[in-house]
Amino acid sequence: MAQAQGQAQGATSTLPPFTKKLLRWSFAIGIVPPVVLVVALVSKSVLLLDYVHVITGGTWTGFDLYMGLVMSQILRSLEVPARVEIAKRLTPTTFFIIPSLASTAITSGIYLAQDFGKFDLHSVWIMAAGVVVLILVAQGFGVFLPNGVRIFLELAKAKPDPGLISKLTIRNVRLAASQAVFQVIIILIMAHLAIY
Repeated sequence: MAQAQGQAQGATSTLPPFTKKLLRWSFAIGIVPPVVLVVALVSKSVLLLDYVHVITGGTWTGFDLYMGLVMSQILRSLEVPARVEIAKRLTPTTFFIIPSLASTAITSGIYLAQDFGKFDLHSVWIMAAGVVVLILVAQGFGVFLPNGVRIFLELAKAKPDPGLISKLTIRNVRLAASQAVFQVIIILIMAHLAIY
C-alpha cells in the first residue's frame, strides 16, 4: 500500500531530480550575503559593510544586465520546449540567490547612508533613492518571486503547461532588464550622494 502511494506521488510530480540539488545550492550561496551583513553590523565594521554593499549591489546589477541583455535574446531564439528546459534549471538556481543579493544590497546601503550621515529624509536624493528602491522591491518580491513559485507549481503538475512556463520565464527575464535600468539610476544617485 505504501509503495503504491509512493508511486502515485512520484507520478504526479514532474519536477526533475536536479531541482532539489539546485535549490539547496541556491540556498547555500544565498545565505552568505545576509550572514556577512550581520557580521558587519555586529562588528560595527564600516569597511566590511561597504564591501558587502558594493559586492552584493554589483553582483545583483550584473546579473540583471546579463539576464536582460543576453538571456532575453537567447530565450527569444528558442522554441518553447527549450525555454522550459532552461526554466527548469534557471528558476531553482536563482530562487534564493537573487532575493538575498537584493535584500542585502538595499539593507547595507541604508546602513551605510546612516553611517555617513547621508540618510536625510528631507533630501531630494534620498527620496529619489527611496522611490527607486521601492520600485525594485515591488518588482522583485511582487513579480519575480511569485513568478518563480508559479513556475515551480506548474512544473510539479502531472501535465505542466509549457506555454505558461515559457511566458513566466520570459516575463522574469524582461523584468530583469527593467531592474537593471533602475539599478543604474540608483548608482547615479549614490555617486551624487558620495560627492556631496
